[in-house]
Amino acid sequence: MKIINNLKYTYKKYGFLLQQLVSRDFKVKYKRSVLGIVWSLLYPVLTMAVMALVFTRMFKFSTPGVNYLVYLMSGLVIFNYFSEASNLAMSSVVANFSLINKVYIPKYIFPISKCLFVGINFLLTLIPLYAIIFITGTGINIYHLLLPYAFLCMFIFTVGFGLILSTVAVFLRDMFYIYGVVLTLWTYMTPIMYDIAIISGPLQTIFKLNPLYWFIYFARDIILYNQVPGINVWIYCGLFAVVFLVLGIIIFKKNQDKFIYYV
Repeated sequence: MKIINNLKYTYKKYGFLLQQLVSRDFKVKYKRSVLGIVWSLLYPVLTMAVMALVFTRMFKFSTPGVNYLVYLMSGLVIFNYFSEASNLAMSSVVANFSLINKVYIPKYIFPISKCLFVGINFLLTLIPLYAIIFITGTGINIYHLLLPYAFLCMFIFTVGFGLILSTVAVFLRDMFYIYGVVLTLWTYMTPIMYDIAIISGPLQTIFKLNPLYWFIYFARDIILYNQVPGINVWIYCGLFAVVFLVLGIIIFKKNQDKFIYYV
């Protein structure tokens, strides 16, 4: 109850600031862009088209029993959210040092605002995803109402991971370059364009330690296989989300008072 009251107080006091930060990000991102917010719809479609062409024509990837375009798109929109949100969250504190030095602002506001900003774009990318679902005849079912659980877990996980990244980036600016390499590796270790069934033995177990695997698995179970994910999938999604959020809060809170010395 105390945690809920603290959250209510924080939002009441800093909710307007959070809204302004998210609004500012939208204005900056789409400033002088001809298509503007339409890019949020076009980008995942164009990316999917390129990846589909490469992996179906050149590498002959397929997913037996389900439509490959829907398979690819369902993994792509989730990974793209995490990739963009974590990248922006990582640089959010460093980028706002000038503001932090002038007035008191709870520093965690910055990583959270980035995750929310990208989250709005993520909701927009669901439009082309569902368009492809209908066009390919995959169809929808009542279980789609369960998808917000996976999206919420993904958001919570990303916030926690973003808090960790933003803390490390303050003390180690090389993190901006290192994380680009990490994300590239993470992309190929996440079953976005391939089926994890092609990987066997202990290596598959290692791949399943990837939190994004479970968020994508949850979504695909519903979208592609018209079934409720198993209880273990629900648990893994929730567990990864809560563990990383707690870790992020602890690491960020422990170090935030030292940020001022690394401007």
